Amino acid sequence: MAELDEKIYKRIQLLCAEGDAFAEEEEYDDALTKYWEAWNLLPEPRTDWESATWILGAVGDANFLGGDFEAGRDNLAMAMHCPDAVGNPFLHLRLGQCQFELGNLDMAADELARAFMSEGDEIFDDEDPKYLDFVKTRLKPPR
Repeated sequence: MAELDEKIYKRIQLLCAEGDAFAEEEEYDDALTKYWEAWNLLPEPRTDWESATWILGAVGDANFLGGDFEAGRDNLAMAMHCPDAVGNPFLHLRLGQCQFELGNLDMAADELARAFMSEGDEIFDDEDPKYLDFVKTRLKPPR
């Protein structure tokens, strides 16, 4: 896999750190502005870069935390086309939560189950208990 130019990579890291700082202050619109600036620095096709995975993950997280579940779903679904995204418990958790909030319960169950199967209850520790309760209703015990 090709590597990003070092200067571009450092700029992306800086922009994402700034976005993370805004997100920690619950200033999600400002966080999203920084994350999208970072995204726009990626060469085409953007989804081919490892950095795309964590940029879109941060975007989807900010969407979810800011209550924009539709954008969160769309951005996290796009992240799933990036390197090493499928199987990432956090990305599956957030995508499942967005699907849940949008009423797409079968898709929510699939994504939340992926997160649960990878990390167990712990991935739900800082989340509303409704997500863990929900996924447990959809999981079948082994035979």
